[in-house]
Amino acid sequence: MNVVVFGSAFVSGFIIMVLEMLGGRIIAPWFGGDIYVWGSIITVFMLALSLGYLLGGRWSLRNASLKRYGGIFLLGGVLMLPVVFSADLIMAAIFDQIVDARYGSLVASLALFLLPSLVMGMVSPYSVRLLTRSRETSGASAGLLYFVSTLGSALGTLATSFYLVALLEMNQILLTAIAIMIGNGMLLLALHKRMPVT
Repeated sequence: MNVVVFGSAFVSGFIIMVLEMLGGRIIAPWFGGDIYVWGSIITVFMLALSLGYLLGGRWSLRNASLKRYGGIFLLGGVLMLPVVFSADLIMAAIFDQIVDARYGSLVASLALFLLPSLVMGMVSPYSVRLLTRSRETSGASAGLLYFVSTLGSALGTLATSFYLVALLEMNQILLTAIAIMIGNGMLLLALHKRMPVT
């Protein structure tokens, strides 16, 4: 169980930084690559993660299971699909209404990234619940979990910015990330009956 949860937290940390790093490339053709754009992207991701932590913590209190945990990954993957298939339409509609790069990039970031990053933010608190066996070990489990998740985020940032954008088209990277999220979710669903949560 622990290996599965730690591995899933690593995957989530990796993928969310892939999405965030590509966010600048998605928005730049419409609103430029100025500090406004990155300020908007970072703000939306931080806001989404904070809401995800809150919702994930609350949701973990009710019948925590690998089945529900897997559902978070499936939903996160599905919510990334509009970034691949509808980003141009969404960006064009926003650009027609809001020319100011500050507010346009903020609204675009909200439209494209808020929901998938919010759902991925639910992974960490839910992981802590699945790992917790006693009050005495809960702190150590949470510390190790956040280490693994943040390590995944760091490697996702480096892999995307140093290698993936040089080797693959942006949509190829996003579709691969979506496939990994959905594949991880399906694996968790398959393991649900074999690894009941105590």
